[in-house]
Amino acid sequence: MAQSIKAGIVGGAGYAGGELLRLLLLHPNVELAFVQSRSQTGKPVSSSHPDLLGETELVFSAGASASVDVLFLCAGHGEAAKYLAENEVADGTKIIDLSQDFRWNECTATANVEADGRSFVYGLPELQRARIKEAQFVANPGCFATGIQLALLPLADQNLLTSEVHVSGITGSTGAGQSLSATSHFSWRTENISTYKVMEHQHMREIKRSLLSLQPENQPNIHFIPYRGPFARGIFITAYLQTDLSLEEAQALYKGYYEGHPFTIVTDQHADLKQVVNTNKCVLHLQKHGQMLVITSLIDNLLKGAAGQAVQNMNLVFGLEETTGLKLKATAF
Repeated sequence: MAQSIKAGIVGGAGYAGGELLRLLLLHPNVELAFVQSRSQTGKPVSSSHPDLLGETELVFSAGASASVDVLFLCAGHGEAAKYLAENEVADGTKIIDLSQDFRWNECTATANVEADGRSFVYGLPELQRARIKEAQFVANPGCFATGIQLALLPLADQNLLTSEVHVSGITGSTGAGQSLSATSHFSWRTENISTYKVMEHQHMREIKRSLLSLQPENQPNIHFIPYRGPFARGIFITAYLQTDLSLEEAQALYKGYYEGHPFTIVTDQHADLKQVVNTNKCVLHLQKHGQMLVITSLIDNLLKGAAGQAVQNMNLVFGLEETTGLKLKATAF
């Protein structure tokens, strides 16, 4: 008999919560017990997520309405820690947090983040899959952090990040969350592009900590410029740095590092965003121009950058096949 996992979601009305709902409703090993939302309490889940019309009769609850095996925290930054401080969670319950509240520790890259007696493991499977398998509490990585780390981990693993790294990345409007703002309105966003948080994006903490765990000496400067894009979802990252590696050596290094990691694919062909949208994949493409290695990294910000990676971590924590419930087809056209 297949393992049955009872799951609950806190903060299920947003974009990541909606994608998590979709994945868990279709997951062969999951029974969704409740979906909490303070703003939508008492309303059908499909009122916030029309794509789920006919898929579930669940109604948003005011709080946790049942004991569960795994609790997903999709509340906003700062709200996850507040929820755990104010609400009792059963001792054996696994927790996967999608906010930034438990992601980083300034001291060391793989050290757990302690909070109210709970020790959170940073949930990037391509970095520390074995630790995630043994974890009770997992801090899901940020979306830009996921894409940038996957672009650089193979180099750091061999102490080959020896020069400063320049990164640019463009993200869709869903990356800003569901709350309305001046830069999320259709009339502003469409046919428009802008930078934000130049050289000071909050995900840099995660990235530097992870690279430090692999390459503790001679940490290079990483210069990151994020962009808002005129599309709904997806992240397209370009990173470049100087290296003596040939293209063939770099490709062998990346393919070797990601061998056995089902969702990170190194391709010899130029990649585009539609190849990853609606999937839990990260697609990497390498180019060499003179001494510069150019790495393209593409993910769906709501899946590999949020809900999909959270389900991937759940699969690992419960000893399931890592890809269970995540064999998704890209939109492509």
